[in-house]
Amino acid sequence: MPLDFCPASPHSARRDRGKMAYLSGIAAEDSVVRHLEARGLRVVAQRWRGKRGEIDIVARDGRGFVFVEVKKSRTHAEAASHLGVAQQRRLWASAEEFLALSPYGSLSDVRFDVALVDAMGAIEIIENALMDA
Repeated sequence: MPLDFCPASPHSARRDRGKMAYLSGIAAEDSVVRHLEARGLRVVAQRWRGKRGEIDIVARDGRGFVFVEVKKSRTHAEAASHLGVAQQRRLWASAEEFLALSPYGSLSDVRFDVALVDAMGAIEIIENALMDA
């Protein structure tokens, strides 16, 4: 019998954990989208992918863009700790790529927020979380 069909297989358990983490992340992003829209932002893209990486949520706040990275973990502090320097650089690079497609390009008003989601689904938005990379 192949390892994939063995309930005790470490490969199967790892795949199941990965799938659960992926689905949990999608649910967290969807919750953050609803939260942002309730605060008056207009979400224009979700899981936007360019050549340099992915941006979880792109929203408009007036004339400016808000790039939102969603982090989910047991606590908000733990979620915040998962945003490293390399990922921040990828976010900046992806945002530059996104802005190249907009009418004002790099002259657009921009803000980088981080949305922290804990195990209970509570959301904390940290505005201007990424100041420079």
